[in-house]
Amino acid sequence: MAFPALPTADLHVHTLASGHAFSTINEIALEASRKGLKLIGMTDHGPGLPGGPHPYHFAALRFIPENMHGVRILKGIEANIVEEGQVDLEDRLLERLELVMAGFHEGCGFDGRGKEGNTRAVLALMEHSRVQVISHPGNPNFPLDYEAVAKKGAETGTALEINNSSFSISRKGSEPVCREIAVQCARFGSPVTVGSDAHIAQGVGEFGDALQALEAAGVKWGQVVNRTLKSTLEFLGLAE
Repeated sequence: MAFPALPTADLHVHTLASGHAFSTINEIALEASRKGLKLIGMTDHGPGLPGGPHPYHFAALRFIPENMHGVRILKGIEANIVEEGQVDLEDRLLERLELVMAGFHEGCGFDGRGKEGNTRAVLALMEHSRVQVISHPGNPNFPLDYEAVAKKGAETGTALEINNSSFSISRKGSEPVCREIAVQCARFGSPVTVGSDAHIAQGVGEFGDALQALEAAGVKWGQVVNRTLKSTLEFLGLAE
């Protein structure tokens, strides 16, 4: 069954601050407004990624307006997993953010741990009070026990992202893994997000492949936490 609407929030976008993206937050918000989005998450990479922003970038996000071009801007991070239960930004800075995603990236100090080590790291972060979303868990370079991760997501309320870029632009070989994760999320009722992972303004709000995978797996519309502005803010515990 097709979902009744398109999500109006995109929780995963990158600005120039990520070091390898190509648009400002103003340009992204303008494009998001044009596409009818109501919210975007400004989730630049953590400082552990080569070329990523200094930690002070995340302390200075207070300068970003709450709304731009009629779009709510969430101040966030896509943090890098660096150890079991640990990301590359101190908790005192994570506490200042409205949205914390955590994911694996090559060259950030957590490579070659294998399926068991990767899974332990993700499960530990799902217990972290500030981590709300696991970004692109379908990356085949960091295999996981997808059943265990989906079950833990349902238990802790941590969302698993089905990343639209993983189907075409990034992380070659992700598609079958993303589809398997979607199946497990449907099985356990785990919260999920769809994210564009846009690295340029034109990519914001592009969810087509990710939504198709969720629909095919039988994930329910109510499991998609970023389906509306209201559902997104409720999931994150934020006021409208």
